[in-house]
Amino acid sequence: MNEQTEQTEQTERVEPAGEAGRPAAPVVRHVDARHRYEILVDDKRAGLTAYRDRDDRRVFFHTEIDDAYAGQGLAGVLVEQALSDVRAAGMRIVPVCPYVARFLKKHEEFADITDAVTPEVLRWLDNQLGR
Repeated sequence: MNEQTEQTEQTERVEPAGEAGRPAAPVVRHVDARHRYEILVDDKRAGLTAYRDRDDRRVFFHTEIDDAYAGQGLAGVLVEQALSDVRAAGMRIVPVCPYVARFLKKHEEFADITDAVTPEVLRWLDNQLGR
C-alpha cells in the first residue's frame, strides 16, 4: 500500500490516487532540509509540522493546516505519519507543539518513544530558533 523512498532531502509516503472526480488521498512527505513534514492534497501543500533534532530526539514545535483544508482531519494524518517516521528512524519524540502533545495523549502507541518537555529542552529550542 505505501512505498517509501530513500530519505535524502525528502521522502514521501505514496498513497493511491482518488477515483475520478474525487481528490487523491493526502500524501505526507519528509522535507529533511527544511526540518519538517508536509501534507499534500492534490499536489498542494495543505499543512506542515516542524521540528529540530537534538541527538536521538525529534523535538516537534509547530503544526499548522492551511485554513482551506481545516476540518478534514489532515493534522492527525500528518502527525501520525511523522511520528511513525520518527519510530522507523529509531528516534524519540519531544512534543513541544501543543497539537502533537494532544495527539500523543490520545495515541498511546507512541508512549514508549515519547520524552517529556523540560525547561532545558525549551531553552535549547529557543536557541535553535533564534528566539
